[in-house]
Amino acid sequence: MRQVFSVLSARSLPYAEKAIESLFQHAIEPLNLTLITDDFTDQEQIFNAVAQLNNPFNHPWRVFDKVAADERAKELFRDYPYLQAFRNGHPCWRKITDPLLFSAPDEEMIILDPDLYFPNSFTFEPTPNLQLLLMWQPPSCLFPPEIVQTAMQASIPLAHHVDIGVAQVKNKLDLAWLDWLIGQLGGQSLPRIAHVEAIVWAALAMRMGGGYLNPQHWHCWQHRQWKRLLLKCGVPGRQLLRLQNWDQMKCFHGGGIAKWWIIDAHRQGWIDRPYRLDVPSQTIPFVQLRHAQYQRNQKLKQLMRKMGYYSFLK
Repeated sequence: MRQVFSVLSARSLPYAEKAIESLFQHAIEPLNLTLITDDFTDQEQIFNAVAQLNNPFNHPWRVFDKVAADERAKELFRDYPYLQAFRNGHPCWRKITDPLLFSAPDEEMIILDPDLYFPNSFTFEPTPNLQLLLMWQPPSCLFPPEIVQTAMQASIPLAHHVDIGVAQVKNKLDLAWLDWLIGQLGGQSLPRIAHVEAIVWAALAMRMGGGYLNPQHWHCWQHRQWKRLLLKCGVPGRQLLRLQNWDQMKCFHGGGIAKWWIIDAHRQGWIDRPYRLDVPSQTIPFVQLRHAQYQRNQKLKQLMRKMGYYSFLK
């Protein structure tokens, strides 16, 4: 069985239940799904919701709350104070730490965001033995800038264009190095911002090697400027979704606002496709984010902010 994990709260159920059901319906290979949430109330709500989903192949699944995760973390992260603090920061950061708590050594971990949709019958890509696979998204979701700069000043290489909708890795992470990394980035003073997670994944990518999942099949919503302008002009988001090549997608990551359009597309009945995508696709090597390149992009963003561009599109 492919070992699949997702960290989510009950608040995400309006779109997450569509994502999970599409996974159940369209995954060709057998899955073992572990859902990790916050408190007991969330666990109960998620359990009840998933139990009502169409699961035609009877993929086994289970739900754990944070209390169960905390008990396991006391032992696994006993010698790693920064990892202990990190998993108690922003809830999204637990996507890095908590699948380790429910996975055997050397076991596969396919880590999924709750805002993914699987429109075709598909198989996951082979998980490499010692490397990491991530989704690809231009231009960058590494944020906030001060933490990116901290990493660069510490000579910590970061992968560019990483998207954290899907991560595939074996449970062989170097916990001592990961603890050191979080300490270098700021330790307990890290700002509680979800995108810090992407910075940690980007550092892991350059440390471990591997590559981006083929974006033709593993596609992330790219909030390009022309899309922002169309939305500003009143074009419905679900119409923008129709521009995507759904016939070739194993997975679509509806990051940001796009996850709510998936609900509309699903209700309208056009998002599911009849194709079988069960051939492994070639990955793309990670690209390192260069300091000079990052500085240029930040200066451009500052100029656009001063000109009022972001306020106009807000």
